[in-house]
Amino acid sequence: MRFSIPIATPISILVLMALFLVYMSCETSQESSEVKSYANPPSMVIDTTQDLSAVFEMEDGGQFTIDLYEKLAPNTVNNFVFLANENYYNGTTFHRVIDGFMAQGGDRGTGSPGYYFENEFHVDARHDSAGVLSMANKGLVDGKATNSSQFFITFSATEFLDGFDANDQPKDCALDSCHSVFGKVVSGMDVVTGISRRDPSSATKLGDAIKTVTIKSD
Repeated sequence: MRFSIPIATPISILVLMALFLVYMSCETSQESSEVKSYANPPSMVIDTTQDLSAVFEMEDGGQFTIDLYEKLAPNTVNNFVFLANENYYNGTTFHRVIDGFMAQGGDRGTGSPGYYFENEFHVDARHDSAGVLSMANKGLVDGKATNSSQFFITFSATEFLDGFDANDQPKDCALDSCHSVFGKVVSGMDVVTGISRRDPSSATKLGDAIKTVTIKSD
């Protein structure tokens, strides 16, 4: 997952970000034994007139719920729902967890499910608080976006990851870091903030594991 660092970012964030990558999602978590691979992004399977949510049950018994932004980011939500319904996330871990920044998960050890899909931004879907669900990526490659299965949940506001600048103008994602927001934690944020911190470059044990992700509709 790539995060480029704007000049205006506070020094504490600059130091934090300097310790972690360019192209973080190129490094896989190497945690799930079963390979699940697909040739293409999924066709549209969701009904955007429904209010969709995702319930994460952790292996340690914790649970949290995310409201999915099916109207603001339908393609991104559709991808997540497809993979969740395929049990793709079951048994995966939060393999990169940075204090004060975010928890990253969604990798079965291959980096992607076999495909990438385009960015999807909306001015009303921003990294403006803790609990925001967004797509991890490795930036643009040959002019194309690299969203797949990996996602992250923020521990604080990280507006510099938005697809828009402070004036609501689209950013140049070839030069700056852009990530697609597609949901937000609505219950169980204490479980999210309690996810074990983990630097994959030095960790000696696996990250906290996801037991199941269940999609619900109202």
